[in-house]
Amino acid sequence: MARYTGPKSKISRKFGEAVLGPSKALAKKAYPPGQHGRGRRGKKSDYALQLLEKQKIKYTYGVLERQFARIFHLAGVKEGQTGENLIKLCESRLDNIVYRLGIAPTRRAARQLVTHKHILLDGEVSNIPSILVKPGQKVAVREKSKALDTITTATSLNAAKKYGWLEFDNAELTGLFINYPDLEQIPEQFNVQAVVELYNK
Repeated sequence: MARYTGPKSKISRKFGEAVLGPSKALAKKAYPPGQHGRGRRGKKSDYALQLLEKQKIKYTYGVLERQFARIFHLAGVKEGQTGENLIKLCESRLDNIVYRLGIAPTRRAARQLVTHKHILLDGEVSNIPSILVKPGQKVAVREKSKALDTITTATSLNAAKKYGWLEFDNAELTGLFINYPDLEQIPEQFNVQAVVELYNK
């Protein structure tokens, strides 16, 4: 799966939820996209459901197949349950943390901020969205980038969003990754066991 750049509403309708952000399409067309979307009532196989869950996680975090396989491998060798570790590692991606901190309105926008060198990791410019941040590391906006419209708008809108595993100074635009979140703390709902079963076949 290449990086998806098409309409977000199509993906939201595919999964029946706003995977790539708020979408009005679900209220208007609550059925899958495509010519036969309205008439699809057949029961999906276990494999189809597992694959769909894997795709849902990949679309949510904007991860490619190769990256996803690498993260899954790291989750498998890490102490604890593989499924939970998978989501914890996805949550620790730099672009995701920039999004969770409220510096960017979407993960797509967060990825762009990182690649355009507007973000600092422990005081150093980092332009790799997929880098896995470790607990205790600090994420901040570069001084000359603090006036960007995308950042000022996002921080004003997302000021009320708080996550227990992150600390954010809205005045200085600096954040701290305290620890990996528990699966129950994450707003999105994932069936991680289905993904584990898919890889174990």
